[in-house]
Amino acid sequence: MKQISIFFLVLIGLTSCKKSKLIPIKPDIVTETTLNDTDDPAIWVNPKDASKSIVFGTDKETNGAIYAFDLEGKIIEEKTIRNIQRPNNVDVEYGFQINDTTQTDILVFTEREKQQIRMYSVPDMKPLDNGGFQVFKDATEFEQNLPMGISLYKSPKDSKIYAIVGRKTGPATNYLYQYELKADSLEIQSNLVRKFGTFSGQKEIEAIAVDDEMGFVYYSDEGVCIRKYYAEPSMGNEEISCFGGEYFLKDIEGIAIATYEHGKGQLIVSNQQQGEFNIFSQEDNTFIKAVNLATLETDGCEVVTVPLNDTFPNGLFVAMNDAKNFYFYDLNNIIPQK
Repeated sequence: MKQISIFFLVLIGLTSCKKSKLIPIKPDIVTETTLNDTDDPAIWVNPKDASKSIVFGTDKETNGAIYAFDLEGKIIEEKTIRNIQRPNNVDVEYGFQINDTTQTDILVFTEREKQQIRMYSVPDMKPLDNGGFQVFKDATEFEQNLPMGISLYKSPKDSKIYAIVGRKTGPATNYLYQYELKADSLEIQSNLVRKFGTFSGQKEIEAIAVDDEMGFVYYSDEGVCIRKYYAEPSMGNEEISCFGGEYFLKDIEGIAIATYEHGKGQLIVSNQQQGEFNIFSQEDNTFIKAVNLATLETDGCEVVTVPLNDTFPNGLFVAMNDAKNFYFYDLNNIIPQK
């Protein structure tokens, strides 16, 4: 009996040490729930009326969806994309060139069970991909052909738009594939332009984030560190840095980049099992602080730094919560504005 009691005391101790001891910051908005399993958000800022911006979020299952939420957390059914086979991660980009006279904002996400990425126009939510773009065509193992993470990059040099895609597992090098999304006279194509990125082999790589202005891509090598590379293909495939691993309890998950002028922003990264988010300086990768946002087992997160409405006058941070929903925060509650 004594041995059993000691076992449970140890178990309780191990469990409690994983919980954040920081004072929780309550969300301003909690979204309506999805059907299955939330995973990753993206934020589209409406250029005509920021108060009508949309938060998209993946619901990860065979009968999955890309949910669209308004800034009150209500599901916008007419903007929601349903019957997607295990959508994993999602991102948005602005000003994709359809032809000489037409541009559209786009939403791109991974559809794992179909081994492809999908591309839709925003905000009218029309498919632009003729059913999907296949990825990792040269993979030799099944799980190396299952896309998970994705982030979009618009080059400040020539305005080309790229999708950087990760997968369930992969080799020690060239783990990520980068595809140029391009329209010609007949259709929109996804063309592989490079393979890059180190993988430790310990867990997974899912979270990917890109800073368009500075031209950097960051991704979570979940058990090791946050890895940083150039997003511009012409800049080469050498790793710039591998940082931050000592500040995480176990898995390094979602990455959001709070961008300001000249790279003086912050990276907000999910410390999943600790129930916290670690904040790093974008200038030199140094650790700033941790915050407890009251979410459970957060995978994906996203942020914008522009004012949206009276609830989010300083920008919006969105975090996935393990209760089939997403939490919305005014950015000033997480990173006080000077």
